[in-house]
Amino acid sequence: MNMFRIKLLLVILSGFLLLASCVGRSPATSTAAMDPLAELHSRQLDFKDGRGRFREIFCTVLNDHGGTLPDYKPCEKALIYVDEKLPYSESTVDLGPSGGDYLIGLVPGLAWQCVREWLHEDESGVRHISGYGYDARLLEVDGLSSTKKNAAQLRDYISQLPINERRRPIILIGYSKGAADILEAVTLYPEIRQRVVAVVSIAGAIGGSPLAGETEQSRLNLLSYIPWSGCEIGDEGALESLLPETRREWLERNALPETIRYYSVIAYPEPERVSFGLTSSYRQLKAMGAGNDGQIIFYDQLIPGSTLLAFVNADHWAMSIPVARQMSLNRLTFANKNEFPREALLEAVLRYVEEDLTKKNARSAFRQD
Repeated sequence: MNMFRIKLLLVILSGFLLLASCVGRSPATSTAAMDPLAELHSRQLDFKDGRGRFREIFCTVLNDHGGTLPDYKPCEKALIYVDEKLPYSESTVDLGPSGGDYLIGLVPGLAWQCVREWLHEDESGVRHISGYGYDARLLEVDGLSSTKKNAAQLRDYISQLPINERRRPIILIGYSKGAADILEAVTLYPEIRQRVVAVVSIAGAIGGSPLAGETEQSRLNLLSYIPWSGCEIGDEGALESLLPETRREWLERNALPETIRYYSVIAYPEPERVSFGLTSSYRQLKAMGAGNDGQIIFYDQLIPGSTLLAFVNADHWAMSIPVARQMSLNRLTFANKNEFPREALLEAVLRYVEEDLTKKNARSAFRQD
């Protein structure tokens, strides 16, 4: 890539990021000034606490082979330890191949379709977990369209799977807006609902973000005209879909299917783990009295009634987007806190979900007997 293209890419990407803004028991990270768990309880948000077992799994993955993966961090640096008295199962963590026949769909967030080529995404997460027998695929949706349109695209993808794959249980993992797209899909379309066994939110925009009202969709649409962009304007409903009032009204009017299990991973970085490009939006949300990841307030990342897996010490980009991995200049500028063991996190999430679903199926079989 020549220097002119690199410089132009950085200018374009910086503009996009500003628009997007509009098994060991490790020692605990200091959380004296933060207690997101207490705030979740004070808001009477319903969830199950699965952090103890998830920590066992994640730490085991990191300790066993995390050092061979990109952006390694020890467990005590990767997680926010809100409660040191979490129960531990003391159960062995199985690091062998997946025992299920799951089809895993990864749904990206806002404008991913537009910037994917710029970032030279190598799908390292998919390649890593495939080594353990997990069949994961990126389910691309419109980068600039509404949750309603993207939900229909997810329905179409699942409905059009080859005959030999139509009986496979599906796990859907959504990042940022992708999580909201998924919830809308499984709620609106019963033809796919019975095939989805689990939904995971990774820094999901479940309750939207106040930042969605800080810019106009027409400005976001400019991404479709940039060289190397891979997106079209679509129905131009992305930002409206992310308004807090839009998402909360949707949640109030729509009951999530009870046949599906839900899980949430919340990004809740310490201030020093927020990249320079997100510090302005981080402070803006912090001024509202809310902990956040630079894009979404932490309690708006929780799927109602889900199992909470972790508070993660990473900002919104670091949770999913390797902005700095391929280009060192990014790492030295606006994405200077982008390193995070995403591949290890994805593996740990899938191992937790598979273990939980196996227990659920065992209990169901026992009741039938």
